Amino acid sequence: MHIYRSSLLRFADDGRAMYDEDGLLATAPGDDGRERVVAAGGWQALSPQLLGQAGGEAVVHHLPGRIIAPGFVDLHIHYPQTDVIGAPAPGLLPWLENYTFPHESRFHDRAYADGVADFFMDELLRNGVTTALAFATSHPASVDAIMTAAQQRRMRMIAGKVLQDRNSPDGVRDDTEQSLVDTETLIQRWHGTDRLGYAITPRFAPTSTPAQLRGAGELAARYSDVWIQSHVAENLDEVAWVKELFPAARSYLAVYDDFGLMRERAVYAHSIWLDETDRQLMHRTKAAAAVSPTSNLFLASGYFDYLKADEAQMLYGLASDVGGGMSFSPFRTMQAAYVVGRESHAKEGQSLSPQHLWWQHTAGAARALGLQGVIGNLQPGCEADFVVINPRATPLLARKAEQARNLDELLFGMVILGDDRLIEQTHIAQQV
Repeated sequence: MHIYRSSLLRFADDGRAMYDEDGLLATAPGDDGRERVVAAGGWQALSPQLLGQAGGEAVVHHLPGRIIAPGFVDLHIHYPQTDVIGAPAPGLLPWLENYTFPHESRFHDRAYADGVADFFMDELLRNGVTTALAFATSHPASVDAIMTAAQQRRMRMIAGKVLQDRNSPDGVRDDTEQSLVDTETLIQRWHGTDRLGYAITPRFAPTSTPAQLRGAGELAARYSDVWIQSHVAENLDEVAWVKELFPAARSYLAVYDDFGLMRERAVYAHSIWLDETDRQLMHRTKAAAAVSPTSNLFLASGYFDYLKADEAQMLYGLASDVGGGMSFSPFRTMQAAYVVGRESHAKEGQSLSPQHLWWQHTAGAARALGLQGVIGNLQPGCEADFVVINPRATPLLARKAEQARNLDELLFGMVILGDDRLIEQTHIAQQV
């Protein structure tokens, strides 16, 4: 057993933050041999019994001045776009054409894909991200690369080969029938291996033929525990394009429903330009939205409507959307989400609380993935993925932390002023 003494942040099932200034986190191998949380709470209440039970077998880690918190969950990210961050473009579609597609065409080369995957995984860990739902490219080798890199680091990773058999340039466009064969082969190779999961991944409706989307839906029905990921309603030009390509569909989101791609474990990035019927469809099917505020600001796509999403009881969580997103750091993403929440609901005086922002990037994102109680939290039974945060990592952060009068002020200071320097250690659940 490992016992950690520090401040401790975790979440109740209703999303409320639970905080122990003098906290205890105890981890030990579960029945499957994977390190899990066995106790979490106040040091004074828990330590006598746990230390007595463990005797001399417990390893105690004392981390004064630090906060242990759940590892962050990134609900939507493109690992092949690691080197596309910061590419200038007037909007989404030109950005794809001029930067993203040319770069992704290089991922047929396994050695190149391995190099990017290794850097990408290390960058996630450096920023405190312990689980991600990631796009690969249309090349099967790109999936093998990221799954291998994640497996070597014992990380929980969900990823998939992009499906795009039309409206795409040479080098990234795939063949309809072969793309579905490749997808099934990759599901059988990787899904459920160690901490890995597979996601059926149509890039977005305009780049898949009806035949490819139909095949993706058939695979989703055949493999009911795999994930589904795509984009929806990110940009008004994109919405108009989908209307031209699928005139019989009620809406952009309805295209996916028509092909059997709306269900639990389906995650749709952006989900900005939805109407009330779309939101009810998300709620009814238990599909989730990946909210990507830095990407939406960078590409001027629009704002996610938190108020209407909550009214519809939609599932959602935060995502970096690298490389449209501007940073791997969850703190940068939470900063942008706060600004977007204020800007998009100025009339209502909407302001996302720091506890809610943090929940969106941990336990809330885990719930959106259908992994509530498994990752994204530090309650007993959860896998022991956590970060050690130094709230005084910079002089300004230290000054702010010293002045914090309550938990909201402490968390908000880190959200607004924070970046990767806050993350002192990222701990991945050990396999014993």
